[in-house]
Amino acid sequence: MSDVVNSKFPPAARWAGGAGKGIILMYHRVAEIPSDPWSLCVTPRHFAQHLEVLRRFTHPQHIRTLSQSLQDGCIPDLSVAVTFDDGYADNLDNARPLLEHYDIPATVFLTTGNIGLGREFWWDELERLLLQPGSLPPVLRLDINGTMYQWELGDAAYYPEERWRRERSWRPFADSPSSRHSLYTSLWQLLRPLPESELQTVLNNLLVWADAEPNSRPTHRTLSLQAAVALGRGDLIEIGSHTVTHPLLSTLSSVLQQEEIQRSKARLEEIVGRPITSFAYPYGDYTAETVGVVRQAGFNCACSTNAGIAQRDSDRFQLPRVPVEDWDGEEFNRRFCAWLA
Repeated sequence: MSDVVNSKFPPAARWAGGAGKGIILMYHRVAEIPSDPWSLCVTPRHFAQHLEVLRRFTHPQHIRTLSQSLQDGCIPDLSVAVTFDDGYADNLDNARPLLEHYDIPATVFLTTGNIGLGREFWWDELERLLLQPGSLPPVLRLDINGTMYQWELGDAAYYPEERWRRERSWRPFADSPSSRHSLYTSLWQLLRPLPESELQTVLNNLLVWADAEPNSRPTHRTLSLQAAVALGRGDLIEIGSHTVTHPLLSTLSSVLQQEEIQRSKARLEEIVGRPITSFAYPYGDYTAETVGVVRQAGFNCACSTNAGIAQRDSDRFQLPRVPVEDWDGEEFNRRFCAWLA
C-alpha cells in the first residue's frame, strides 16, 4: 500500500491550506456489504488508505482535544479528528485494528439503546425487509401515528435475485426502479420522526406482514455490551454520546431531549468507566434549545452534520464535519485538498 501512496499521492506542499484549520471526518462503518443504500460503509482496504494519508500529512486527534484547541484559540495545523456515528460492531472488528496499526485516534459516538439489543438499526431492518430478494404480500396496510396508509407492490411483490443484483446500488431519493424502492423511501420518511415506541410498533407490524423475524444479519450487527467495553478500552478510542434511541431531537419536548441526552451520557460512563464529554446530534438534527440541553448535561463539545471546516471561531457545540464515502486513497486525498482550499 505504501508504494501506492508514494507513487500517486501529492507532496505535503499541496496541504499548505491547513494552517489553523481542523477537519472532522464523519464515518459510520468500515465494512464490505452487498448493498449500502445510505453509503454508510467504507471498505477496510479504502479505510486503510485514508488512514495512511492522514498519518503522513495531518495531525490526528480526538474530538475533545480539537475542541479544547478551538477554545484556546490555537489549532495545530492540519488537525484532523476521525469520528464514527451510531455504534456498529465493525467499528471494533474492522476499524479499531486499522486505527491501531496507523496509531490514529478516533471518537465513536454510540447510541446506547442499541448496545446489546441484538437487533439492527431501524433503517437497516427496513432495508432487510423491503430491498432484499424474495416474496412479500402484494398489499401493505399500516397505521402510522393514527393515519392508515396503504401501498400496493404489484409485480414487485416478488423480487428475484438477478434483479436485486442489478439494482442494489440504488440510493434513496434517486428514481425508484420499483414499487419496493418507492415504499422504502416513503416508510423511511414516515418512520424517522416517530417516537421510539411508535417506530418499534410499526416495525413489528412490518415483520408480521413480511413473515420475518427481528434477527440481526452478521453484516449489520450493533455493538454488544462486551464489544462496547472493548472498543472504549485504552486511549485510542474516545467514546461519545449519540443519544439513547437516535431520535430527531427537534421533534421532542425539552424534557424528552434531556432524557435522551443525559441518560445516554450516564449509561456510557457506566460502560467505559470515564467521563463522556463529546456528543453528536442524530441525523444532524437539533435546535438552539437542544444545544442548551447538551451544554447543561456536561458535554464539552458536540458535532453536527453541517459540512465545513472547524476554525477558531467555530461553535464548540455545533462543530461541522465532512462526510466520507467509500473512496480509494487517491480520491480521498484529492477531496481532502479540495476541502482545505
